[in-house]
Amino acid sequence: MNGLTFLTGKGKFDRLPLYAVYGEADFLRVRVLTRLQAWILGDSDPGFAVSSYRGDTDLDFSVIRNELSTLPFLSTCRVVIVEPADDFVTEHRDKLERWLAAPSAVGTLILSVKSLSSNTKLAKALPDEAKIECAPPPKFNIADWAIEWAASEYEKKLGKPAARALIERVGDSMGIVDSELAKLTTYVGKAVGIEVRDIETLIGRSRDANIWRIMDAIGEGKPGEALKVLGELFEEGEEPLKILGGLAFTMRRLAKAGAYVRRGDSLELALDKAGVRGFGQESAKRQIRHLGWNRIGKLYDQMIELDLGLKGGSPLPERMQLERLLVGLGRERPVV
Repeated sequence: MNGLTFLTGKGKFDRLPLYAVYGEADFLRVRVLTRLQAWILGDSDPGFAVSSYRGDTDLDFSVIRNELSTLPFLSTCRVVIVEPADDFVTEHRDKLERWLAAPSAVGTLILSVKSLSSNTKLAKALPDEAKIECAPPPKFNIADWAIEWAASEYEKKLGKPAARALIERVGDSMGIVDSELAKLTTYVGKAVGIEVRDIETLIGRSRDANIWRIMDAIGEGKPGEALKVLGELFEEGEEPLKILGGLAFTMRRLAKAGAYVRRGDSLELALDKAGVRGFGQESAKRQIRHLGWNRIGKLYDQMIELDLGLKGGSPLPERMQLERLLVGLGRERPVV
């Protein structure tokens, strides 16, 4: 099943013992996981009925099996989420297959994975509605997606000219588009639709959105894409120090999270303390996986050095100084 189909509610679903939510679109995976959990539990309190585990740790299958067999307080169903679950599935595939053949009647297991091999016994045993693929729409179709998303999520009509204007200003990141649609919905109030003039008034060309695009490109290991967005900012006349300010705001939060992790906090708690919450955590996690803690630990010094350089401390052109930073952050993590 396509993740967008699930989110827009097109189709009827029965609760199943196991769901695999997979794909590279972090925005969709987060939304699907949230919606799926709420749909399964209905009015039940998730505080009593939901357990979450990280699958990239030494997680024993017996822990998950016991959770799934335990009826929660004040709920008819228990939901167990393993995220990320790629390592867990690889390690316990046989046990998962045997459990799925005779699952618990009171538990539902949700596995959040990057990929799902269709030729495995586990994947073949799952019905189509239990395999929810979170793949982004093609870039050329992102405006059409924005139109559908505005209608289904915000009950607002977004015409094609307005959709194109929105994508032109904030880029094709689903998370950014959704965030801007939320702002626009509040801005237009009771109006039936979002017009081009609303986008021009509220958004214009958002430097913050472009900074987000740069950081997303870094998290995906695409320095060329990051340089392209940087070029757009320079073409629009953006001041180098303001660009650095936007980058530094995000990078300081990553560095803070790294400091909290070194003190013993979990990654989620560290990001929360650093001020990264909600969907922003998924983008931050992707950036952390790409950069690695060693490079993240040097971000403060890099920001200070670049700030001094842009204020006259370097003989290099300002654009080149910023480009060197993005190329260094965007390249693959050095092998130690």
